[in-house]
Amino acid sequence: MFFDHHFIGIHLIWWLFVIGITLLLVFNIIPYRPNAEPKEDALEILKKRFARGEIEREEFKERKQVLKQSK
Repeated sequence: MFFDHHFIGIHLIWWLFVIGITLLLVFNIIPYRPNAEPKEDALEILKKRFARGEIEREEFKERKQVLKQSK
């Protein structure tokens, strides 16, 4: 029943081709979906800016205090 003329010769090659393309699409496209990265909160951004030297200690303390008050 399964080994009739539709699965012999070129038909078998086409089925292997379709299965191969499907597997390539599944395993090559799915990993490239954008990941939902957790958003950084304002305090983390402030800490990074202070660590890079973009802001001074006084400005860091002031902004940190404002952020804590707004929560």
